[in-house]
Amino acid sequence: MSLPSKTAEYYIAKPEGIEHLTFREAPLAPPKSTEVLVKIHAVSLNYRDIAAVTGTYPGLKPEVVPCSDMAGEVIAVGSEVKDWKKGDRVTSNFCVDHLYGDVTKEILDSALGGPSDGTLTQYKNFPAHALLRVPEYLTYEETATLPCAAVTAWNALLGPVPLKGGDTVLVQGTGGVSIFALQIAAAMGATVIATSSSNEKLQLAKKLGATHLINYKEHPDWDQQVLKLTGGRGADHIIEIGGPGTLLKSISAARYAGWIHNIGFLAGDDDLKGLTFKLLQKGVTFRSILIGSRTQFEDMNRLFVARQIHPVVNKVFTFEQAQEAYQYLLSQKHVGKVVIKVAKD
Repeated sequence: MSLPSKTAEYYIAKPEGIEHLTFREAPLAPPKSTEVLVKIHAVSLNYRDIAAVTGTYPGLKPEVVPCSDMAGEVIAVGSEVKDWKKGDRVTSNFCVDHLYGDVTKEILDSALGGPSDGTLTQYKNFPAHALLRVPEYLTYEETATLPCAAVTAWNALLGPVPLKGGDTVLVQGTGGVSIFALQIAAAMGATVIATSSSNEKLQLAKKLGATHLINYKEHPDWDQQVLKLTGGRGADHIIEIGGPGTLLKSISAARYAGWIHNIGFLAGDDDLKGLTFKLLQKGVTFRSILIGSRTQFEDMNRLFVARQIHPVVNKVFTFEQAQEAYQYLLSQKHVGKVVIKVAKD
């Protein structure tokens, strides 16, 4: 069987809106000696992809093929590749050159769907070292959700001071990173407090293992609710999604010498006057998370397999519905992950 010489893909013609996410057919080279050619079955979306297509994400390659997350099957390997063979089910790390250790500028330049072309394409060549095996019990659609959101949550909770059983974890909202953090924390014996503006979404969080639920529309002082639920101690780990709009309350909700893991900036701007003093006053560690390494991804997968954790796939769109998938993610109606099914078979 001859290898495909072309691939159908999407690219960002202009980073000025979802309507500029454009379909095209592009030439496809055979894999180099150290590369693996993958037929992509599924791609998942992250808020980063909305930022890229709307022009608020820095460092985009011109006319970049978007998206960082995928799952697929190997259809060809380069002459020097020993670890992969045709038919293997694989996924890729977010930064293809982040194998272990701390992130560097050079590693960040290898991020898919930003400074380099991403995964919203039918076929793609990957460096052999970037790939990981798909856990056998997961579908392609489930596995495609892991590289960004799940590894980010893992890096947050299992970083310099790893989560331990009995810790309290606060997750903000019910998006991809927060849901994965909830699942990981619950699987490791932590107590999880989940916040959302939707009681319906909170009930799903409860089914996934959250012990306490806070509707922040009903309780604008949600930080005080966290302190009340923890007997005044505060949360050991906070998955900070809101950014400037929620950070001061997160500091209030954290225990002394606790950890705030900065993931996003969904809550917009706020007056951060006194931020430095508030961090110092509680001895809180504020840590920004830049996804994670392939080694962390492998460690995470072992927990997923041991606990048979299934990612929460909220809705699956076809390849032809890519713009609709982006619009749905932008609407924030989802719980968990939004996936695009690329392959028809």
